[in-house]
Amino acid sequence: MKAELLTIGDELLIGQTTNTNAAWLGRRLSRLGVRVRRTVTMSDTRDAIQRELDRTYQDARLVVCTGGLGPTHDDRTRTVVGEYFDAPLHTDDTLLDRVRQYYNRRDREMPDAAPRLAQVPEGFEPLDNPVGAAVGLWYEAADGRLIVLLPGIPDEMKSIFDASVEPRLGALPGVGEVHHRTLVTAGIPETALQERLGDLSGVLGDDVHLAYLPSTSGVRLRLSADAAEADATARLNEVASVIRERAGDCIIGTGDVTPEDALGHLLRDRDATIAAAESATGGLIGHRLTGVSGSSDYFLGSIVAYADRVKQAVLGVGEAAFREHGAVSEAVAVQMAEGVQEALGTTIGVSTTGIAGPTGGTPEKPVGTVWVGVADADGAHATHHQFVEDRTLNKELFASAALERARRGLL
Repeated sequence: MKAELLTIGDELLIGQTTNTNAAWLGRRLSRLGVRVRRTVTMSDTRDAIQRELDRTYQDARLVVCTGGLGPTHDDRTRTVVGEYFDAPLHTDDTLLDRVRQYYNRRDREMPDAAPRLAQVPEGFEPLDNPVGAAVGLWYEAADGRLIVLLPGIPDEMKSIFDASVEPRLGALPGVGEVHHRTLVTAGIPETALQERLGDLSGVLGDDVHLAYLPSTSGVRLRLSADAAEADATARLNEVASVIRERAGDCIIGTGDVTPEDALGHLLRDRDATIAAAESATGGLIGHRLTGVSGSSDYFLGSIVAYADRVKQAVLGVGEAAFREHGAVSEAVAVQMAEGVQEALGTTIGVSTTGIAGPTGGTPEKPVGTVWVGVADADGAHATHHQFVEDRTLNKELFASAALERARRGLL
């Protein structure tokens, strides 16, 4: 099945809202074996929506639209799509009652425009929204072509897709004919990983494809196989085995596993605990660790010691370390890790001290410099890393490096 995505909204075009929907839908549809050929972002004008519908609906079996299903004057998707398919809008009494209940549960007066949320083009099927007021819409033409309309709010879009769209698509002929396997790595850049894996052409053959998908938390290796299910599984197993052998302990898991997931599994298996002393990451390590359900089993807490005097007073970093090496140094990172391990009584202490930028860098310690410390029963050490010049990216990369160093320490 071939698909195209239409993401609708002026806020996407002017950069006011980041278009995360397209990336999420592309990822989820690809897992189903649906080939996404193109994504188009457009304004919410009638002409723009009609023009893209006219082009896209002729080229793809599946069209997924996000945005423009709300009750305000600029939410035109429902109306324009109804006109395009010559499907007059009618008010669904069941949906109207649902909208009333939605506002009643929140102790809010229903706006005058809210009944628009209950309007459905003739022949379209509503898709329940578990978390919001605007339902999705599903339409299947006589020739088997499909159009799916989803709200633009990411949480609502995802909930409708999970509950109603994915099960329907998965049951259709032509879906699921591409099989995927994703191996997740950490602590190794894309180019270094490629060098370690070496030439895989003989292993991949003509029926298995490998894609490198880098992010701030690591590189995902996505394997795709075009084959009958049994053959595809066997081939994916064969290729994955070779990659695991060559990549070694850089592989932290499969599918959607994250560095914090992998670290949490190891901590729980070893009945170990961890605490973080964070300077450059500002609490992000703790945030990521506590994003894992059950992390209270092993994560005791963080000390965000941003100022040097807090590093000294709370973590016990010696004045000589600052004077001789500076706050961003191996010595300070080591003492921070030791300090938080002792203060919170954990098996492992991990620390970060760095320069996230865009200011504060020097020729000796440019922006992107970070020292990551790890302390455990065998002692303490720190590793130096050099990343980029973007503050937000650096904080994510610093935190990922700290999680990975803690994982390797456990290994």
